[in-house]
Amino acid sequence: MFERYTEKARRVIFFARYEASQFGSRYIETEHLFLGLLREDRDIAKRVARSGASLESIRKQIEAQTSVREKVSTSVDLPLSEACKRVLRYAAEEADGLAHKHIGACHLLLGLLREQGCLAAKILREHGLRLESLRKEFRSGESGADVPIERTSPLAVVARDLTRAAARNELDPLIGRVEELDRVISALCRRSRNNPVLLGEPGVGKRAIVHGLAQRIASGNVPAQLESKRLLTLDLSPILAAAGGSRQLEDRVFAVLKELAEAANLIVFLEDPFAKRGARGGLNTAHLLKPLLTQGEVQCIAAAVPGDYRRAIQREAWLEGCLNSVEVQPPNEAGALAILLGVKQRYEKFHNVLYTDEAVQYAVYHSQRYIQGRCLPGKAIDLLDEAGVAVSTRPGARPEEVSEVEKRLKFIVRRMENAIGNHEFEKARSYSEEERKAREDLRQLRAKYNLGETNTVTLDDIESVVSRWTGVPLATIKQERRSSEPPAS
Repeated sequence: MFERYTEKARRVIFFARYEASQFGSRYIETEHLFLGLLREDRDIAKRVARSGASLESIRKQIEAQTSVREKVSTSVDLPLSEACKRVLRYAAEEADGLAHKHIGACHLLLGLLREQGCLAAKILREHGLRLESLRKEFRSGESGADVPIERTSPLAVVARDLTRAAARNELDPLIGRVEELDRVISALCRRSRNNPVLLGEPGVGKRAIVHGLAQRIASGNVPAQLESKRLLTLDLSPILAAAGGSRQLEDRVFAVLKELAEAANLIVFLEDPFAKRGARGGLNTAHLLKPLLTQGEVQCIAAAVPGDYRRAIQREAWLEGCLNSVEVQPPNEAGALAILLGVKQRYEKFHNVLYTDEAVQYAVYHSQRYIQGRCLPGKAIDLLDEAGVAVSTRPGARPEEVSEVEKRLKFIVRRMENAIGNHEFEKARSYSEEERKAREDLRQLRAKYNLGETNTVTLDDIESVVSRWTGVPLATIKQERRSSEPPAS
């Protein structure tokens, strides 16, 4: 029955069966299939999470609207309900309608939405998911869901879709820089010289401005000329670095440029496009894109150091006729602190730590005082990031038995995923039960040791990283800090 299903779709079915057993149901219902989708497909889970929902809150919503009975053993082979069977038939029809050979998680999602009277479809609609708009996305290939596309685009190998990343909330928020972003948008809407180039020293936040534009496009908060644009970040450096006259490499570059010329509504972001690379020392991204830029076949945003840009336009005068410069100055310490406070939560979540306010303030202050060669806010963010690594990986930060259970839990989850991938569903059921027990053991141990979920990054951790990076003795850093004015909060 499941021969056409992708590996991800098969795992969704397995998790649906597992969820049904936890609810004590005699059948796999559509709501169990929905929970399986959220558990297995990150893209679908993120779409739902945009409305503030989580897997646990949706589970509670389902529990409130269904009957929860005594759990059924995971060894029992539960049948599909009639509604669930219809969803699978709809999924197959959606795959056929999209000319997809295989049935993936995205088709199961469409199938759930077609079963309009079911609880899963009701919850999906409450969280803003609509059948027609999703079907259109999957048809155009602009979604990150499990769409089984059989060919690989040459452009996809060297590009990342920033508008898609913004829609998934994967990009850090842009703090400040409203004037610079507005100038970029204004330049993009021009008839001529409509390719902005952000000029600033390393670390000032040129990439952050481009990410801010991607977020504006994803939210629709841009002029009409930009509403349908897709913003790609393009990195040809792997091709350029290996280029030495190879016909195969030249063909790869040509294929990318051809796809760029044929694509509609693209804006290409180029970081440091004026640096020469390659065995012959003369290749650079800007030179490769010259025919497309001079003929207006593609729009780009470049980010460069002012000195590199000046040298580039001396060598290739045509650049000045295509590009529109936007200067990006480093913020003062108060501005940098506001930026760090805006992105702090992202780094806390990534490292599973908490930063004290003092640590954030001195990340700005110490980076400006001791770290040369880069500007704020970049060097302060790097310092915050490094301190997070140091604290999250510190030996002995947690009691040994807690660490052991955490390791065992990761091992069990990995074994369960391998079993599902190998279609060993009996083993996977056993590992699911072990996972549940390990999580309960971990909960009890955290309560026993009065542990929160996170460790804390303090001023001492920031100063230790500064000392390690710069070679300035830690005692000197502390002494100078005590004898100086505290940073602005």
